[in-house]
Amino acid sequence: MGFLRETAVSNLDHAIAGAASGFITRFLCQPLDVIKIRFQLQVEPISKAHISKYNSVPQAFLLIFKEEGISALWKGHIPAQLLSVTYGMAQFYSYNVFMQMMQSVPRIEKWNHSMHFIAGAGAGSIATIVSFPFDTIRTRLVAQSNNHQVYKGVLHSCSTILRQESPKVFFSGLLPTLLQIAPHTGLQFAFYEFFTNFYKKYTSDTNTNFNNSMLSGSIAGFIAKTIVYPFDLARKRLQIQGFQHGRKGFGKFFQCNGLLDCLRVTVKEERIQGLFKGLVPSQIKAAATSALHFTMYEQVLLVLRIL
Repeated sequence: MGFLRETAVSNLDHAIAGAASGFITRFLCQPLDVIKIRFQLQVEPISKAHISKYNSVPQAFLLIFKEEGISALWKGHIPAQLLSVTYGMAQFYSYNVFMQMMQSVPRIEKWNHSMHFIAGAGAGSIATIVSFPFDTIRTRLVAQSNNHQVYKGVLHSCSTILRQESPKVFFSGLLPTLLQIAPHTGLQFAFYEFFTNFYKKYTSDTNTNFNNSMLSGSIAGFIAKTIVYPFDLARKRLQIQGFQHGRKGFGKFFQCNGLLDCLRVTVKEERIQGLFKGLVPSQIKAAATSALHFTMYEQVLLVLRIL
């Protein structure tokens, strides 16, 4: 009984640390997320050689600031925070539970990296399903123009979607998200474990925990995001289907039916590089958020264990 109580307290600490980590990371990195989503939803090429609304990361920042104000870089921040806190809590709690389950299997230690991949993939899938409605709301709030606002906020967007569309809209793009998140989170945890061990083995850094977490987390996030990026783009494009009226002033509207059709139409209209639209801000964001996510999680966990 004492062991079960201790395990429950330990799991609760992981959940609290995950939620705190998600909150801090989201607040600091939200502007990069706004730029990434705007790039992903733009059908026209992201290039200075074309007449497109957004053609580079600096230009996008300046144009959003000029047209919509500094607050637009945190557009959709409330549902994004709800998403991050819910996702962080579910992810690290589930990951800890999965690791405890697998560590009870005899001779599992030799499959160390595979174990972290499986636990990460499972945790990412559970966290995604739990938090996905917040992601859809966040995407639509970021996608709409200030000059053609359809939604006034989180509650208004929820009621409007339920009234004009259907509850299943909250889970539009869930399949490509799970296809992306499961390997992405699995790779993220596996790479993080690999690079933290590598860092400890080949450096004599006295501030190992913090520096190691920042460096290993950024590399793990960068690599994992690059591998699964086309599914992230497909998810965003599926989440705005039926939202043409909120996209006025952003150029051509992208229309598709399902994951495979989304990928097919993207390649047909924008060529293969269209699948990697917004990759650069996404890589920057992935490196920053992954580094902050792991580091803040571990620092908060240390504080909770002291208390």
